Amino acid sequence: MNDFKVINDPVFGFIKIPRGLLLDIVKHPLFQRLSRINQLGLASVVYPGARHTRFQHSLGAFHLMSEAILSLQHKGIFIFDSEAEAVEAAILMHDIGHGPFSHVLENTLISGISHEDISLLMMEQINRDLGGQLNLAIKIYKDQYPKRFLHQLISSQLDMDRLDYLRRDSFFTGVTEGNIGSARIIKMLNVVDDRLVVDQKGIYSIENYLTSRRLMYWQVYLHKTAVACEKVLVNMLTRAKDLVRQGKPVFASPALAYFLQNDIDARWFEHHEEALRRYEELDDSDIWSAMKAWKNSDDKLLSTLATDMLDRHLFRVEVLDEPPSQQRIDELQSQIATSMGIDREDARYLMSVNTIQKDMYAVDDDSIGILYKDGTIRDIAEASEILNVALLSKKIRKYYLCYQRI
Repeated sequence: MNDFKVINDPVFGFIKIPRGLLLDIVKHPLFQRLSRINQLGLASVVYPGARHTRFQHSLGAFHLMSEAILSLQHKGIFIFDSEAEAVEAAILMHDIGHGPFSHVLENTLISGISHEDISLLMMEQINRDLGGQLNLAIKIYKDQYPKRFLHQLISSQLDMDRLDYLRRDSFFTGVTEGNIGSARIIKMLNVVDDRLVVDQKGIYSIENYLTSRRLMYWQVYLHKTAVACEKVLVNMLTRAKDLVRQGKPVFASPALAYFLQNDIDARWFEHHEEALRRYEELDDSDIWSAMKAWKNSDDKLLSTLATDMLDRHLFRVEVLDEPPSQQRIDELQSQIATSMGIDREDARYLMSVNTIQKDMYAVDDDSIGILYKDGTIRDIAEASEILNVALLSKKIRKYYLCYQRI
């Protein structure tokens, strides 16, 4: 019998998953749920090919992790088999707590608890189901294990999560600028004083990686049309929740209904066991099926927003360098109310003002060290001849004014 399950991945080719603990994780219902959640949320309104799932991304990150472990072992970095398996298990499960449409629900249907927190709750549940075999994986994931570089492989400026999603998102969107040399970066990884560093020969690959990441953020992840679509979705769910609070009937699957009916935050998860179970039942299809029913709702706002989503009638977007004036917002609200024949107060559901800020490289936070032949380590900020790190680490802030097309 074959010791591996082989999966054919369009980005990396054949991915081998060893039978035993790692394959048991992949077969677990909570991991299978990720195949019903799109990796890029609503980016497919701009890039129709961006239909890949969190399931595919998690397998890709696992593949890169196993390559990284092998590469480090070849350089004489001592990693026990049990540690290798644990860090591979942790990267497989790193995204397991994501809800439908990526980060949209984090401040809409739930608040004060991140997908990372929920990932941990789910990992603990899988650990119970698998008889405590994930204790070490969870320790590494929480950065509570003495070999800290193992945690850095899961979460840092150069983690396997980022290396996979940049390659994968670039592949499926067709935005070639994001196509980083992940294999070369992995070959150049090293460990000094329990810290992940990059051999000097890998400096050009790191320059390319940082530049690609910046381009992918503004061209794909924060593309103004995708942001506008997200705002329609957020406002639609907010409206549905408000109607439920007013005692009005709103069609929803049992899992979605639970989150519309209750104000769910970290404390709620702590004190209500069923919250996690309901969350685990939620995926993209709950929202799409509700949307199809809401399109015919008696409530004009809910019906308008659901129709906007289904028929791609997205909010108009203005990207500004300064926050829009209160006068401009008030005028817009009045215009929308008049043309739609709704109360001025209700017009707020048909508009959105957002500040979007992205730091591409935080020198203080988690720098990338370049290892020279003489054993010295310099930050990429000093080591690079072509990267203007002042520009790379500059906090870019844009203001998005989104509103219903009239």
